[in-house]
Amino acid sequence: MKRTFQTEFLYQVFALIIAVIIVHAIYVTVVRPRATEVLAEQAVQIAEDSEYTVERSLWVLIRDFEQEACFVLMLWAFSIMGYKAVNSLKEQKLLQQELVPVQDGVRILPEDTREYARTLQALPDRVRGMLLPRVLLSSLERFGSTRNVQDVSSVANTLCESEGERLESELSMIRYIAWAIPSVGFIGTVRGIGEALGQAHRAVDGDITGVTQSLGTAFNSTFIALLISIVVMFLVHQLQSLQERLVFDTQTYIDHNLIRHMQTRGGAQ
Repeated sequence: MKRTFQTEFLYQVFALIIAVIIVHAIYVTVVRPRATEVLAEQAVQIAEDSEYTVERSLWVLIRDFEQEACFVLMLWAFSIMGYKAVNSLKEQKLLQQELVPVQDGVRILPEDTREYARTLQALPDRVRGMLLPRVLLSSLERFGSTRNVQDVSSVANTLCESEGERLESELSMIRYIAWAIPSVGFIGTVRGIGEALGQAHRAVDGDITGVTQSLGTAFNSTFIALLISIVVMFLVHQLQSLQERLVFDTQTYIDHNLIRHMQTRGGAQ
């Protein structure tokens, strides 16, 4: 588990670095040059025609630093969610395999647990660290030591519940990013309004260009941040549902493929 945590931590760090590089490169080479061109064209149109209506441009909407930061956070959240979703799908795929080969009608006695446990212990380390093999191995070991099927059921349920809580706690980082995105947008709003107030004296003299651009920064940053936040939160809930189904399906697998086959010498299950 410690090794898995270190791997995921390094993945998150490198994912953030790559997201910063990619987004900043796109902004420097594409977004800001295009936005500058659009603003220059609009300024020419306004100078030539006083009744010209300025159309909203995507490049202008996303050109500021706050929007860039929001896209970095979005890619970072996507990479973390993608990592967790791939791991959950791998564990879900493992539920389709027969890790403990028990034929229908065959009973598992406490004396048989070592033989079945060896099958699980022979799995590769990467597979043995997944939820299903861990719960199966713990259930077999508990049955061999206590010879009580009820104890096995309690252990399996406890392990699954603990895994569910762990998966839930690991989503806290993604939820923090989802909270940070609109917060960054509000920072852009405050910055834009502050710049607009700083140019209020120009508006009094009849030049409202600076004020309108600053107010555009204020509202555009919040608009983009809220849109990105909606998408991120939707994907967070989808990931949470995937992980909850994994835990539930694991509990069902243990009950159907292991616990129902267990029997003591006295015949009680």
